[in-house]
Order: sequence, then structure tokens, then C-alpha cells
Amino acid sequence: MKQFLFVAILVIGLFVSFVVVRRGLLPIELSRATLTLVGGGATFPAPLVQAWAQGYESLTHGRVRLEYAVIGSGAGIRGFMDQRFMFGVSEAPLSEGVGFNIPLTLGDVALTYNLPSLDPSGEGLIFSSELTANLFLGKISRWNDPAIASLNPGVELPDLPIVLIYRSDGSGTTSIFTSFLSRVSPEWASRVGKGTRVRWPLGRSGEGNDGVASLVAAIPGALGYNSLAFAQLYSLSYAQIINQRGVIITPSLEGTTASAQVAIPRDGRVDLTNTPAPDGYPITGFSWALVYENLARNNSIPNRETAIELVRFLYYLVTEGQKLNSQLGFAPLPAEAQEVAIHMIRSLVWDNEALGDRVIGDIRAKGF
Repeated sequence: MKQFLFVAILVIGLFVSFVVVRRGLLPIELSRATLTLVGGGATFPAPLVQAWAQGYESLTHGRVRLEYAVIGSGAGIRGFMDQRFMFGVSEAPLSEGVGFNIPLTLGDVALTYNLPSLDPSGEGLIFSSELTANLFLGKISRWNDPAIASLNPGVELPDLPIVLIYRSDGSGTTSIFTSFLSRVSPEWASRVGKGTRVRWPLGRSGEGNDGVASLVAAIPGALGYNSLAFAQLYSLSYAQIINQRGVIITPSLEGTTASAQVAIPRDGRVDLTNTPAPDGYPITGFSWALVYENLARNNSIPNRETAIELVRFLYYLVTEGQKLNSQLGFAPLPAEAQEVAIHMIRSLVWDNEALGDRVIGDIRAKGF
């Protein structure tokens, strides 16, 4: 049922170099100094960020250093808003009007569980959206409950208590999952709501995707939620979900990509959960790069030259860098989402200078 993703999650600082050039009305010159871009945020795409960094280093001959702090979406948003980061990465968007949310890849949330009596190599249990909400509301307390059994005929469900596991830290994975629950359950929406951190009705907490995965792996009867990459990394069983169209969907790269075959607004802010796409996995969302439209607003960007290099890097992520996504088990941007991302990068300015448009024009004329 699963293919294992051998990915490194131990990325606290990623250092990469690329070519420094001057843009705008100035002549294009190579800088002799090393230049550092600083970002931070989501744990889910950290392996992809690492691959992008390495790819950009190869492409640009090692001229710029990238430091990316893997601290979770909530901390990434705070670090960006506090202007400690030039850009954040999050599966939860900025509030409307605060800045740009540039789509980078798609994140999926798998419902992971530990039932030792079931064959872990077989197909996952089937959950409906209603069942999922009732499980995390605490309305169903044992694995052999008729609500689970009716969706899984022929499966010998154990008489084990359900131990719910949730994220303790501010998390984009939590944001996607609670957005899904809020969309499919009015009771969840009114009692708990959605966000990077919520007040869970019950359960035990783990920090980070790895913390939740570790607890699920250690506790018989546990039920948690993880990005699919972590579910596979920890060899966890995960559920199939009945989507809005009534189709049973197993978490996969294909189902995640299909979920985004919907209209994408020009600001990139869209909730993909409970997607109407027939083949779409319903617990999915974008990972966004967070930037200010006017890069000069961010005090962590010291000068125009650094802003130019940030624009170049962002453009690489949504164009050439997308070739690395599927190689690592991450969904590439659909064409419409890529178009929206490029539009936002083109709209970036440095004070009154149309910096994004100038940089993209130069890259398209001369390459990276």
C-alpha cells in the first residue's frame, strides 16, 4: 500500500549559494560577496526545500547562502511577521491583505493509526468525513464501534480504546486538517474551529509531525494525523477517505494533485479541503511562501540587491524547481496555480520599483 520516502527531516539550517546580480536600471554585475537569504517555517516541505536549495546551488554556481529554519508553520508565520525571516513557508496563509501567499507545493494529511491485529500491508480502513469528525470530537471511543465497522465490512476490528493524538505546536498540518473538519462538520466548526493551533476536545499531544508519528507508532489503538511523507517514513497505517463525490481515495501524490484542479484566486488563498474534484483527496492544502508585496517593508531584507536575489529564488521555486517535487513525493503545482504564483512574484516591488517584473524579464531573456 505504501512506498517509503527516504527523506531527511533534520534540516535546521540549509545553506546554499547562487549568483548575485544587480537588476533594475543598474548594469548587471556579479557580486564577489556571499549573500544570505533567510527563511523558516513548515516542517512538511523541509525535504523539498533542501532539494530546491541544492538544485539552486548547482544552477547558480554557489553564490548565495540559504538559511531555512524548520520550526513549523505557526512559528514560520510569527518569524515572518516579526521580520526575522525574509520569507516564511506555511500551510496556513497570511490574513487577507497582509502579504502574498505564493503556492509552492501541495500538502496532504493522512489519518494514521496503530492497530496491531490488522495487516499493515493491506489497504487502509475506510473513513467518511462524518466518521472522521465524530472520531476527533470524541463521540466514538472504541475501534469496533458500529460506525467504523459499517464502512469496513469483513474487517475484524479490535475492541481497543481509541487514543487520539494531535499536534501541540502551531502547525500547517493542523490548519489543513481542522479546515477539513470545519467544512464537513458544523458541530466541529462551532465547537472547535480551525487554525494552526486549536483546543482539541480530548487526546494526547505530540510536537511536530515526528512527535505525532512517534506516539501513533508507540500506542496500540492510537489515531492521529500526519503529512503523508511522515506516515510513510514511520511505516504507519493510514485511512482511505470518502471524498465529496463519494469516491474512496487513498492518500497519494495523484490524489493530492487532483484536489487542486479547481479555480485558484489571484491572491493564492484557497481552501482545497473537501475538494469537489472527483479524484481529489479531500484533506489537502497548499504550502505557501509568505512575502510582502513591497519587499522593502521587511527589515530582514537589508537592501535592493538581496531583494533581487529573493525574487530570483522564488521564481526558481515555482518554475525550474518544480521538476524536483515529484521526485521526492511532493505534488507539483498545477498549471493554474503556477500561473498565479508567477503573477504574484512578478508583482513584487522594492519601494516604487517594479522589481519582480524586471527580474523575471531578465531571467527569461538570459536564464538564471
